[in-house]
Parts: sequence; C-alpha cells; structure tokens
Amino acid sequence: MDGRVMRAIVYDQHGQAGQVLRLSEQPPPAPSAGQVRVRVLSRPVHPGDLAGVEGFPGAPRQRFAAPRTPGLEGMGVVETVGEDVRDLRSGQRVAFFPVPGAWGEFVTAPAELVVPVPEGVSDETAALMLVNPLTLLTLLRAVEDAQHGQAGPVVQTAAGSSVGKLVIAAALKHGIPLVNLVRSATGAQTLRQRFPDLPTVSTADANWRAQVRDATGGRGAQVVLDAVGGSLTGELAGLLGDGGTLITYGQLGSGSTPLESLALAPRGLTVRGVSITRWLTRTPAERTEDVAFAARLAATTPDLFEVAADYDLADFAKAVDHVRRPGKSGTVLLTSPAS
Repeated sequence: MDGRVMRAIVYDQHGQAGQVLRLSEQPPPAPSAGQVRVRVLSRPVHPGDLAGVEGFPGAPRQRFAAPRTPGLEGMGVVETVGEDVRDLRSGQRVAFFPVPGAWGEFVTAPAELVVPVPEGVSDETAALMLVNPLTLLTLLRAVEDAQHGQAGPVVQTAAGSSVGKLVIAAALKHGIPLVNLVRSATGAQTLRQRFPDLPTVSTADANWRAQVRDATGGRGAQVVLDAVGGSLTGELAGLLGDGGTLITYGQLGSGSTPLESLALAPRGLTVRGVSITRWLTRTPAERTEDVAFAARLAATTPDLFEVAADYDLADFAKAVDHVRRPGKSGTVLLTSPAS
C-alpha cells in the first residue's frame, strides 16, 4: 500500500439506504494481473443500486461480515495498469461495468470490463455510457423474442425515465408501435412535447386504460415493458391482448400483485423477468458489439444521457433523496475530485 486513503460509501446490512449507508475511508485497492486501478470521477445512482442496498423483494435481509460498497458503473481515469494488460494505459479516460464498488474513489477492474471513452464524450455522459444502453439492448431482444416475428403494439411504463427515453428513440428509429405510460399529467405533457410522434398516457387520468386500448387499436398490447411492478402489475396484464407478454425489469412501484390474479393460463399470457446483471452471460464477441453500440450512442446522441444533478460523494444522502424525487428527469450522479 502507498499510504493513501480513499473515500467510499459502505453499508454493513440491508436496510433503507438513508439509514444504512455511511462514508468511510480505506486504502485504495491494488490491481492484480489482468486488472487496472481506476480513479473514479463520476458514478450514477441507479434504482438497482439502491435495491441492492435495501434488499430485493422476497429476499432475506442480511448483515455482512465486511462492509460492502454499492455501484457497478462509473467513469474515471486509469491510474495503475496490472501485468498482462495491453490495451489500456495510465491516464486514459474510461468507463466500466459491471465492477463492484463504484461508489468508492478507486476500483480495480478486469481490463475486459473497462472501455475507453470516445473523444468528445463528456465525463457526465461517460458515467452513464454503459448500463442504460445495455439495458436497452436487453429489452429490445426480449421484445423481439416475445413477438415471434409478428410485430404488434408495445406499451412501456416509466417512459420518462432514462431507459424509457432510450426505448422511445429506438422505437422511432425501428418503427416499433410504442405507447408510453407516465405517472403524471405534467410528465405526459413534457414527453409529448419532446416525442410528439408517439402516444403518451398518464396513469393519473381516470380513463388511462381506455386511452391505452385506443392507442393499441383496441386489440391490446402484444408486449408490456414494465419497470414499475408492484400493485400496477395486474393493471398492466389487463392491457395485454391474449397471448401477450409482460416483461418486467424493475421494481419502482409499491405493493404486490398475486400471480394467480393475472389469468395467465386462460389468456395464454407470459410473464418474463430480464436483468442487466445477466449481460455477462453473453459471449465476449457479443459483449464487444454491445459496448461498441453504447459508445456510439454516447458519442452521437448525448442528449439521451440526461443528468438530473451531481453531488459530491460525501453528499450521498442528498443524492439518494433526489433519486426518489417525483418528476425527476435524468440520472443522479455522485462525483469525486479529479485529484
């Protein structure tokens, strides 16, 4: 060790993020062969990060023998290169995913999970360059599987979220008949102004289900992409046409829906869960293609990588509160000084 310390946000047990997270100081990790040490400058606060801290629904809450640091994505500068690393160099700007401990000021990462940041891409955009585009690709593949070659209407919840806006851009590019759902009339109006060519419905409207049925031509959706879950699940299943698929990829909502209430068998419905955590099961060549897509998206359409606010690592409690703020637009970042 070189005698330095780094700041890191840690937790010792599952629980409400505002109660169990704390700021700690610890020695920076040293890279092993095939790894690099990255000084992390910026990292997003994803809902999935908070779910990991608080414990996923249905899983037992745990205490840990050693403190854990949240976060899997971020950007920074390569500081130290381990043996056998050929394609990365000290001082290079990079993004990384999935590398545990991103909410610390240094991480050690396998070189194959570290991506050079394209010239001209800002640090803020680079911090968001991987997870959301890779989630988009995961969702598009799930939709394609569910359609069985017969494209039909797709409904998505949380359409104003960072991932939701990427789905909208992809739908416009590829001609996917997409219907957007948001929680408020204000959010709906904002989204309609930005993307006037696709219908947007607020679930705050008393007749929102009828609006969705009209937007899908009265036959119901072929696929629903859902980041909300909870008590909304039953309503979303009701929007599907017979034989449709509900794809769930988040748990932003509250409450629960009994599976037997969805009439899966008589209506021939499918419920499928997808997660970005499964991305590493793709082949190295497939992952290389996915990362290249994410880097191109960051370089060509940085407006799709919207930042809501950034907070110093020490202000993590304010950052967590901001993530949960109603009407938030964009992703909250936690930052560290460049030196």
